[in-house]
Amino acid sequence: MSAFFGPVEVDGRVPPRQQTRVAAFLVSAHGALARQFGFALPATFDAAWQTELNAQFYRESEIVSLLTRATAWIPDFALASMAASWEMAWLPAPIDGIADHGHGQAIHLAILAHAVHAAIRPAALLPMEANADDPFAFALRRIEFESSRLLQAQILFLKGPDLVPFRDAVSAALEQRHGEVRQLWREVLGSIGISVANDTKP
Repeated sequence: MSAFFGPVEVDGRVPPRQQTRVAAFLVSAHGALARQFGFALPATFDAAWQTELNAQFYRESEIVSLLTRATAWIPDFALASMAASWEMAWLPAPIDGIADHGHGQAIHLAILAHAVHAAIRPAALLPMEANADDPFAFALRRIEFESSRLLQAQILFLKGPDLVPFRDAVSAALEQRHGEVRQLWREVLGSIGISVANDTKP
């Protein structure tokens, strides 16, 4: 087991098998966020957090598009069953004490997005010898940069004054989501020979 992608190919590119498995997972996660943000968008905006939903929808869609084009895809027959389990993991989970469906959906999305953007750091897996001009390596760095920006908006929303009455329930749901996402990420990486240390709690 290694802490990084590789061994890289002669030209410094990440092996296609590793690219395919990691990109499939990231497309599943960010694709689920894009779909759910899209479904959560109202016809008209009457609150600031709704405009943020719109911005996040487009950012997640861009991440999926970038990965789809930058990855050197190869057949991976294990992905069918793995993808099914990933898609189930992204489904909304109820949060105690929040009765308003629209608001609850926005909180669920912020929690899931926070977990995905904070717990998954794909660019950290690139070894020093990775080719800086490799489209896949560039995509991972770009995704990590965008994730850090998106994370700030999610933190502001989850720590905002509107959620003060639900602080304990939101914190519990956030911690659970982080644990789920970290576990899935570790399993994906372990399946391609990469080992990551246990992350700290959010």
